[in-house]
Amino acid sequence: LGNQHKNVFELVKNYKADFEQLGKLTFQTEALPSGQPEKFALLNEDQAYLLLTYSRNSAKVRALKVKMVKAFAEVRRAAEVRQMEYLPAYHQLHDAIKVAANGSPNERFIHMNANKALNQLAGVESGQRAGAGSLQQSILAVGSALAAQALQNATDGHGLHKRIKAALEPLTGILALPEVQQ
Repeated sequence: LGNQHKNVFELVKNYKADFEQLGKLTFQTEALPSGQPEKFALLNEDQAYLLLTYSRNSAKVRALKVKMVKAFAEVRRAAEVRQMEYLPAYHQLHDAIKVAANGSPNERFIHMNANKALNQLAGVESGQRAGAGSLQQSILAVGSALAAQALQNATDGHGLHKRIKAALEPLTGILALPEVQQ
């Protein structure tokens, strides 16, 4: 914002009741790299917007407002994709693996390898799917659906990973195109 931390912190403290109308307001203290303690407030999305509306509309503040609106919109879109597309496809794939594995002692590894292949396809690190952007979530959803479809006619647990990789192969080629990587 171009303001000193102590001034912004005072603004939040002075209008604490306003901020609390938008959710719980939590204050924390942590040590700076210098070892000096620093107090700060943890704001939710609405509280962050309120703080910006209480700030003067300098060029820096206006630019930050636009950036923040875009960032929160992207998070909401990713959450919607996750709920509407990704999670149903994820469950469909893992249900299909369970059926196709038919009690195989290697079933756990088939689930893990399917997840690794999908993460690699979407460019997501292991354990980071929840924070993936909407494009990555969509890729995971489509990949999961294709992999699940590839397992529909499997009669035993053999070759399931090969079927999954073969189902994802067309997407690998498409996602490697320069216009998709943007």
